[in-house]
Amino acid sequence: MALMEVHVPDIGDLDEVTVIELLVKPGDSVAAEQSLITVESDKASMEIPSSRAGVVHSVSCKLGDKVKQGSLVAVLDVADAVPAIAPASAAATALPAAAVAVPAGAADARVPVGASAGSPGTGTIQVRVPDIGDFKDVSVIEVMVKPGDQVKLEQSLITVESDKASMEIPSSAPGLVRELHVKLGDKINVGDLMVVLDGPVGWDTLPPAAGTTVAAAVAVPAAVLPAAVAAPAAVLPAAVAGSAHTMPAHEPALVPTGGLPHASPSVRKFARELGVPLAELKGSGPKGRITETDVQAFTRSVMAGGVQTQAAASKEKAAANEVAAATDGAGLGLIPWPKVDFSKFGPIERRDMARIKKITAANLHRNWVMIPHVTNHDDADITELEAFRVSTNRENEKSGIKVTMLAFLIKAAVAALRKFPEFNASLDGEQLVLKQYYHIGFAADTPNGLMVPVVKDADKKGVIQISQEMGDLAKKARDGKLGPTDMSGACFTISSLGGIGGRYFTPIINAPEVAILGVCRSTTEPVWDGKAFVPRLMLPLSLSWDHRVIDGAAAARFNVYLGQILGDFRRVLL
Repeated sequence: MALMEVHVPDIGDLDEVTVIELLVKPGDSVAAEQSLITVESDKASMEIPSSRAGVVHSVSCKLGDKVKQGSLVAVLDVADAVPAIAPASAAATALPAAAVAVPAGAADARVPVGASAGSPGTGTIQVRVPDIGDFKDVSVIEVMVKPGDQVKLEQSLITVESDKASMEIPSSAPGLVRELHVKLGDKINVGDLMVVLDGPVGWDTLPPAAGTTVAAAVAVPAAVLPAAVAAPAAVLPAAVAGSAHTMPAHEPALVPTGGLPHASPSVRKFARELGVPLAELKGSGPKGRITETDVQAFTRSVMAGGVQTQAAASKEKAAANEVAAATDGAGLGLIPWPKVDFSKFGPIERRDMARIKKITAANLHRNWVMIPHVTNHDDADITELEAFRVSTNRENEKSGIKVTMLAFLIKAAVAALRKFPEFNASLDGEQLVLKQYYHIGFAADTPNGLMVPVVKDADKKGVIQISQEMGDLAKKARDGKLGPTDMSGACFTISSLGGIGGRYFTPIINAPEVAILGVCRSTTEPVWDGKAFVPRLMLPLSLSWDHRVIDGAAAARFNVYLGQILGDFRRVLL
């Protein structure tokens, strides 16, 4: 074993990006091209993969670190590399560059040969899902082949998508597609069968490394290669070349044809490291050859938000279709939504929904249909709390931090969740998951639509610290810079319309949470104190809850207790 450093590859002309997720820890075994960390620029996030298989010796960055090209990501314990040995005879040099497919991290350079030279033979090859990292049940969002198609080595077969990224899965062998075992919408995992090919005999005997092969010019000793390869002949075995025909001499004027993009093996490897779909690039080299510069430029454009990949476009299309299905009653067994030509009645204007609104609409529709909502309405007397808030802001005026009522609501919600733990839970099948942490989401109105940043570990923070963090998160939301970690992990959500108005409303629960609190503008009202009506500042509360988990009595007690805390904030100390 040997130690090998993994560095951040060229991710475009971005000076620094932020580490928002660590996907491995010391002691973990990783495959070649398995993701190690997730980084984020102002406009996009991407995962940085490992260039080799091995065991994580140490991780050299942490959450929040700024990294750039060349920054050390991790140190791996890897198997010693195969030494480059000069060929023993001129016969061995007859192999053209990139003709031998060697698994990344393999300890030898065996090439599977299913038949002798001149009699390549064919057989059935099963192509399965390789190790694509720590993902389970990823969705198939695109199928790129069909039975009868001829596929080449490393040609993309399907596109899959997790919660945070999409990627294409290539074929580990060449051949003719006999059977297709996946379809759109399927959930797949490592080892699942994708396609069955009619291909060269023996190809599937090559031990896989992370389900991929690295095509490169490999100097292999003749003693290691099977006789059919080492023999001096101009014909490559089918298992190596993917064809029983003689390889033509290189002709610069010949424009390559076939399913694979026109790029060298080193450029293909570089594109795989960055997750760049070569089929979507237009090469700037001779005869349209894709160069390393083209890959870098494409990466810069995606990270800057100027270019959208087909996988991302497919995701938006799927979201749009989901919205369309949500607005068509046929999906629920109802009569279809009426189709009306509105232009018959007067001038109209059509406008595409924003991407965030499409995704939000689909989620809200699912939550409203699947969760049996019940909403309790109540009022909280915040007269003293508001006076305390105003005086606190006056005392801390020089700090520049403005304490909002929402910050007090977050602390009050934490106290109520502690007392009523079933509100800090989620349904997982027939089990109830009771959480021991307190992450509170708050709805933020942005120019692009509704977003829900999350204040993590609110139970461990003071009101002033929560106010400062909320301000930072709200600014990131308005600027379109919220990352996935900023919006995940919430236990309970607060939706406040206090700055706008209204009295009560029915907020929709943000699955997989089981409750959400809606807050409207406070008003001064006459309240009977037993002797007379006195003016008090009253805050309307609307608590929506999942009736599968919570019953009416518990919801009423939660609302009453929350109102008591807001009426006398000293209760949070109890």
